[in-house]
Amino acid sequence: MGDGRRELTCREVVELVNDDLDGALTAHELARFKQHLSSCDGCDRYVNQMRLTIQTVQRLRREDVPARTRDELLDGFRRWKRRDGST
Repeated sequence: MGDGRRELTCREVVELVNDDLDGALTAHELARFKQHLSSCDGCDRYVNQMRLTIQTVQRLRREDVPARTRDELLDGFRRWKRRDGST
C-alpha cells in the first residue's frame, strides 16, 4: 500500500482496521496506523467504535439474542453474500 513514507489515508485505515484488531500489522504498519489515528478524529472514533462493538458482541450469549432477531440477521448476511458474489 504505497511507499511507506507518506501518511495513510482514511480509506487505507479502514482497509487495515481488521488487521489492526487481529494484531496482524507489522511494526511499521502499526506505527503509520497509529500516526494517522492521532491526527484524524474521524478514523480514531471509527476504530474505537469497532473495538467497542467487538467487545460488546463477544459478551453476548446465544440465548441473549431472540430467535427472530438471530434469524433476521442470518438472512441479511446470506442476502449480502449472494449480492456480493461471495458464495
